[in-house]
Amino acid sequence: MIEPSAAQPHAPGASDANWVASVPNFAEGRDRLVVHAILAAMQLPGVLLLDYLLDAGRNRSVITIAGPSTAVWEAVVRAAGVATDRIDLTRQVGSHPRIGATDVIPFVPVGAVALLPCVLLAREAAAALWQRYHVPAYLYEAAASRPDRVLLEDVRRGQFEGLREAVLRDPGRRPDVGGPGLHPSAGATAVGARRALIEYNIALDTADLAPARAIAKAVRGQSSGLGVRALALLSEGRAQVTLGIPDHRQSSVGVVHAAVEEAARKHRTSILFGEIIGLLPEAAYEESSAWVAGLRGFRAEEHILERRLKNPLAWPATLLERDAPLPPETRHP
Repeated sequence: MIEPSAAQPHAPGASDANWVASVPNFAEGRDRLVVHAILAAMQLPGVLLLDYLLDAGRNRSVITIAGPSTAVWEAVVRAAGVATDRIDLTRQVGSHPRIGATDVIPFVPVGAVALLPCVLLAREAAAALWQRYHVPAYLYEAAASRPDRVLLEDVRRGQFEGLREAVLRDPGRRPDVGGPGLHPSAGATAVGARRALIEYNIALDTADLAPARAIAKAVRGQSSGLGVRALALLSEGRAQVTLGIPDHRQSSVGVVHAAVEEAARKHRTSILFGEIIGLLPEAAYEESSAWVAGLRGFRAEEHILERRLKNPLAWPATLLERDAPLPPETRHP
């Protein structure tokens, strides 16, 4: 178990005009030494480690950090350099869609910070990825320069294998920064700015992707009124509905969970458990709800954003020095 950090706890407030978070996703969830190296690159003064997840089934890792904007910016750019050197997408296999070794870098305002500074950070990070590593970038969400690139799923259409061919024949698919071709082994990175997004995975009691696809289609459709994003994937031998909830005030996690549960019944399956990827905003937490009771590996004091900011994780540099592997569990701590 990773111990809490000895760094000064911090709860951002109105005075933190430059406080941001970032949740970079990397196309590696099996090689712990690679993830170690990525984490080590992010360990800069002022940067707090809030959460990290290794998902071997989807071969993906998700890291959550926060701190002063300049430090967080440098941390994710340096981490992308390690991923460029250590992850080869021509050999990488996993069930989660991806276009890059560093697949996604979102900048997220925390506390009283506005979204515009995160847009500027995203655009500057995209330029740095090209200048430092020759990895092109697509700008998405609030940082998007085109309306057809606001949604991440539109940017990732075709994944690495399809996108590297598409950019050669279709100028409309080429990156916003760099290119026109992708990096031969590291692909491209989607860099964006957004409000806090709740990533909620629901495992189904089936190995058949067909009902998961039908459920995902039902809950993400305009007729559902939920305003969520949904994909069907296989993970750990089970079908899974992967959900992105951009505004929990419009559709709470409980409402989304109930919609998935109802759709699952229609397709003759059921929910086994849920999992929050990254951290959950305090305002979205419903302590006595059925969906919280069904979460795997969730502890409120460790996986709610505002609480984790007061008690961040220790950076695993000492583990690196002892050459010890990361614990086998996918969720940390």
